[in-house]
Amino acid sequence: MSSDPDGDSPELSRPARRQAEIAAYVVKHGSVSANDLVEAFGVSVMTVHRDLDELERQGVVRKYRGGVTAQPTSVFESNVAYRLNTAQAEKSALARHARAMIEPGMSVMLDDSTSALALIDLFEDITPLTVATNFLPAIGKLSQLRDITLLALGGIYSPSHDSFGGLPCAQAVEALHPDFLFCSVSAVSPTHAFHQEQEIVLVKQAMLRSARTKVLLVDHGKLQRTALHKLAPLTDFDLVVVDEKTPADLVEGLRDHGATVEVALL
Repeated sequence: MSSDPDGDSPELSRPARRQAEIAAYVVKHGSVSANDLVEAFGVSVMTVHRDLDELERQGVVRKYRGGVTAQPTSVFESNVAYRLNTAQAEKSALARHARAMIEPGMSVMLDDSTSALALIDLFEDITPLTVATNFLPAIGKLSQLRDITLLALGGIYSPSHDSFGGLPCAQAVEALHPDFLFCSVSAVSPTHAFHQEQEIVLVKQAMLRSARTKVLLVDHGKLQRTALHKLAPLTDFDLVVVDEKTPADLVEGLRDHGATVEVALL
């Protein structure tokens, strides 16, 4: 993805950022007209329709005559444009906490989560590193860093996730044995990690089997939730890192069920 000239969000271009904001607006209001969006975002009708066409292509919204409605929340929340714009302070805190675990010379695997993506900005002073990932924004960032051996995990490309997946990607993952896996999910119950899409679960489970030490990075907004597919019990992770906005009783609940939990300071 291209960089915005304003420098506000290096991961998202200005149209992509606006599209993410439009998607959030549609989800909040349920169903809106194109004229509502013109008024809310101060852009032309043509621009609104172009943005809605792109969001419909990504499977985030559904257009109908005279308006637009959101797809189911689980589909919307898995979209990369939405994920890049949510819980940014919490993801930065999780990344800082995770960075303390990494030492020069290690091998690290990152999944296609934006929580793991935030770690890359902290890699510069702990190189050399070997980093494997299937997330295209992560591949782009890593390719610009010195002293990084980048292993780009290919497979079937998904535009809505901006990542590679499917069986070819899972097979590429299982050929590796990195020191660390840093990953995230869309939902966490007191006992399990979940994701709403089976093809994503396939690759994440391969990553869990592959890595020596497995770290789950999860902001508080994902807790006390479930999704369609169980990824793994929380006890399969060596460490679960939550942000400090997580209520203390939820942290204790995770620990009571056997998870090792650390709290990242904002």
